[in-house]
Amino acid sequence: MDSTNSAIRLQVHQWGDGPPVVLVHGSILGGREAWRAQRPLTDRWTLLAPDRPGHGGTPYARQDFEPEARLVADQLLDRPVHLVGLSYGAIVSMYAAAHRPEHVRSLTVVEPPLFGIARGNPDVDAMAAATRELIEGVDDPADVALRRFFDLVGVPVELGEPIPEVLLAGMRQLLGARPPDEAAPPVHVLRAAQFPILSVSGGHAPAFEAVCDAIAEQTGAERAVCPGMGHLVPDTGEPFNALLEKFFHRA
Repeated sequence: MDSTNSAIRLQVHQWGDGPPVVLVHGSILGGREAWRAQRPLTDRWTLLAPDRPGHGGTPYARQDFEPEARLVADQLLDRPVHLVGLSYGAIVSMYAAAHRPEHVRSLTVVEPPLFGIARGNPDVDAMAAATRELIEGVDDPADVALRRFFDLVGVPVELGEPIPEVLLAGMRQLLGARPPDEAAPPVHVLRAAQFPILSVSGGHAPAFEAVCDAIAEQTGAERAVCPGMGHLVPDTGEPFNALLEKFFHRA
């Protein structure tokens, strides 16, 4: 039986005051850490950042985009919200938005490893294979795997010694996860939905550019590039925050 189920309660970090924005983090860092550069938005928005299973205060479960999407939909899409997802969390967000489209005011996806949507592109296929190999290496030391992961997805952070335990714990959670190349969210549902979609990349990796282009083409999403921090697009701070706010207001 999958250990990710409706009995799990997501820990949700909440900051600010205003219309709600749900922020779904990717791998390694939980909700509190992954969205630290978005705190200036709290003057105008209520930020709700869940810890996905196995991160922060949320009980452990294998990382798997489908059951996690049900948790997000059931526990956080109980009212109209702007939904933003980063990396693996962007795949979770796409599934969650399809589960409960009537409560999504807008959907923003940031560099999801949704490799299946652009299968056949050599750069995408190479990253998909390398990602699967990495996360299936459950016996690899976490520090070695973390360095490989950062290089693979384009995280421009130098890992010194010792590596902070929060990063190693996040890497251990990623090892053994459901590979993202298995993801196939119902893009036809998203395309037919009433909410607008924004597909954002960091302008650093051909594979992510191709994936984000394919998402825009197949869902009718707007397309944006926010360079400067590689895969960690939210860490650009003001440029990404301004992009989000303009999109929210248009929505």
